Amino acid sequence: MNHKHTNKKYLKLVVWTFFCLIAGFLAASLTGLLSAPDAQTSPVMPAAPGSFSQLAKKASPSVVNISAVKVIKGRGRIPLPFGPNDPFKDFFERFFRDQAPKNFRQQSLGTGFIIDKDGFILTNNHVVEKTDEIKVKLADESEYNAKIVGRDPKTDLALIRIKPDRPLIPLPLGDSDRLEVGDWVIAIGNPFGLGNTVTAGIVSAKYRQIGAGSYDNFIQTDASINPGNSGGPLLNTSGEVIGINSAIFSRSGGSIGIGFAIPINMARDLLPQLKKGKVVRGWLGVMIQKITAELKDKLRLANENGALIADVTAGGPAEKAGIKRGDVIISFDGREIKEMKDLPFIVGSTQVGKTVVVEAIRKGRKMSFRVKIGELKEEKGARKAAETKPRLGMTVKELTPQLARNLGLSETSGLVVIQVESNSPAQVAGIRQGDIILEIDQAPPKDIEQFYKKIQEYKKGDTVLLLIKRGGSTLYLTLKVLE
Repeated sequence: MNHKHTNKKYLKLVVWTFFCLIAGFLAASLTGLLSAPDAQTSPVMPAAPGSFSQLAKKASPSVVNISAVKVIKGRGRIPLPFGPNDPFKDFFERFFRDQAPKNFRQQSLGTGFIIDKDGFILTNNHVVEKTDEIKVKLADESEYNAKIVGRDPKTDLALIRIKPDRPLIPLPLGDSDRLEVGDWVIAIGNPFGLGNTVTAGIVSAKYRQIGAGSYDNFIQTDASINPGNSGGPLLNTSGEVIGINSAIFSRSGGSIGIGFAIPINMARDLLPQLKKGKVVRGWLGVMIQKITAELKDKLRLANENGALIADVTAGGPAEKAGIKRGDVIISFDGREIKEMKDLPFIVGSTQVGKTVVVEAIRKGRKMSFRVKIGELKEEKGARKAAETKPRLGMTVKELTPQLARNLGLSETSGLVVIQVESNSPAQVAGIRQGDIILEIDQAPPKDIEQFYKKIQEYKKGDTVLLLIKRGGSTLYLTLKVLE
């Protein structure tokens, strides 16, 4: 009996001890979870990271510091106050010869990141262009001389290469098209020469145009970017490169939370050509403009998507395929053209000689064209425009040789604007003296009589679509009838 009672007490003690151990383990685990830096969650942002430390540790060895040196050559002579025939030439050269400017080394700093184990590194073109020497320092402080493999000033991209004595760790490239405004991003770079520095922020905007060139398509971020960060990677929370830090907006020279990065998909498309040392772009042979709300209505479009053809280059690929001025391109080689700025980069990255299908809207009808892409040899001229109308504060006349000479025009026939009244609808529309009118609502007027007859058909509140020629280029404009 006593033996059984002792066994029961022993069993209870074992069970209680086991329970206490389990409870203590769970309590410790819970305490650890609550205090862990990466356990930051909330009902609104359950996926918000509490720490980027592991990502930074993994990515930093693949980010490099770039030191580019340019040798500025001095003349070796003292500048003479009165030119080469200065009467005091002998005096200056005798006593101030040692102060003559000598060659000096101008150094600039930037960042890059490794894209394969053999030493290829992506950076910005402005970091390495016009340099005599490029040195790359890895995260372990080892240093190598680098050579430029290929550059593309139009997109500010450059590919350089080092010859490492061991395989390197490349950064994985992500998909910048999947990036959303509000996503977390991390920038790693060499700001002000301080060495690898990690900053974090979010994607503030996409598809930003900052006037850098024809292929502007920047990611805007508030992750701190400063001089020296140029060429460094912008990473997503998976540690993939989704952008290349390139520029900042600043009044002081330092970060104010507005930085810009080149989408990695743009760089990925150009990599094969950069590795060959030269970027060759496709050419369609058109001048384009953005579709406004007024143009959408006049061209009978369902929305403002697409690129409006303001002019077609004679003998170019587009003209040969049957594309005309006034067409609105909505698809190129199976890729939708949502905005005007989408078209230049898509065309430019298309292989020269490839035949693509281009879909366009012409006077409300959808049409399809097969275009053989040419090679872009040089920048084509920009497009411009103007408009006209008696009731709209402008005077139009038939162009004569004498009038052409007075206005400084190369044309000797057509309809030309000779006067625009201040604060008139014509001036608001952007019409200038010397603009030549080519079309009114996509119909070319034969003479001045037909022009005025057409103008009289419009009522107050109507919008007139005009095609004008100015300085060798053409542009569509919309003009509002106010009387």
